[in-house]
Amino acid sequence: MSDALYLGVDGGGTKTRLCLVTPDGQVVADRLTRSVYYHDSHSVDLVAEVLTPAVAELCADAGVTAADVTYAFFALPGYGESSTDRPLLDAAPLQVLGHDRYSCDNDMVAGWAGSLGGLDGINVISGTGSMTYGERRGHGVRVGGWGALFGDEGSAHWIAVRGLNAFSRMSDGRLPPGPLLEVLREHLRLPSDLDLVDVVLLRWRSDRARVAGLCRQVVQAADAGDEVAAAILDDAAAELALLVSRTRERLGFGVDDTVRVSWSGGTFDARRVREGFRRALLAQHPNDDLREPRLPPAFGAALYAARLAGRPLDATACERLAISARTPPGTT
Repeated sequence: MSDALYLGVDGGGTKTRLCLVTPDGQVVADRLTRSVYYHDSHSVDLVAEVLTPAVAELCADAGVTAADVTYAFFALPGYGESSTDRPLLDAAPLQVLGHDRYSCDNDMVAGWAGSLGGLDGINVISGTGSMTYGERRGHGVRVGGWGALFGDEGSAHWIAVRGLNAFSRMSDGRLPPGPLLEVLREHLRLPSDLDLVDVVLLRWRSDRARVAGLCRQVVQAADAGDEVAAAILDDAAAELALLVSRTRERLGFGVDDTVRVSWSGGTFDARRVREGFRRALLAQHPNDDLREPRLPPAFGAALYAARLAGRPLDATACERLAISARTPPGTT
């Protein structure tokens, strides 16, 4: 085993990924567990509750203990969005690790570090929620991520809510019917269209992650030729490009500067969103260097942990990490 181990934790809106990485870029353990999005549970205690066993199991996979972790970076959803909760979130990993060799920040930092390998530039996240994070010469900027109720434009939840609205309007004749009707009827096994209210509001209780999962059905309907669903995805792509554009400005980049841009989050798995985002961004900033994500966010978190420890991984180690990224993690 290496003389150093870096723990990366990427807490998303629907799941959390953890990995242990050596200074030469070897991934010695990689796991998935449930989300640590504590806003849904209304208790910061969720973070330690989920991560304590998950980190112990991850370390056991590698034949080490949490005490052997040189440095850890915890990328936590919702971090920084409550001044009251922030010190509680900063303290939570102490229960998990039993030592203070760690740092916490929002999960946007892991997305940026992974997608661009820690280089200056901007990452746009679109998973359950959405936001951008970029860095330039050590200065970081966040745009978006205001939550499902009045923000998160272009996210899976935002797309799904608009898809549900389109379903209701199609059902009662305010919009021409399209494939979205049958796609959602079949997926949700609705005895009648009004049972959508029962499923989403009463049974699911508007659960953020479950609602966001319906983004896949909006994509399916768009692929089947539903013009309304396609327009929702096009609007999402435009919103994500706007997030990047405003981030460029706040980082001090000029309109014609070449800026590295990448993305993370499951919404970008949809070809229409990915290609629409590319078109919208390059229409505004044709010189931008739009890159495929280099590493998943959890690996980005480990990369960032090494940087915070004062021992950043070199190019060879980063390339080894990128090769490892093609192997799916184990599950808890």
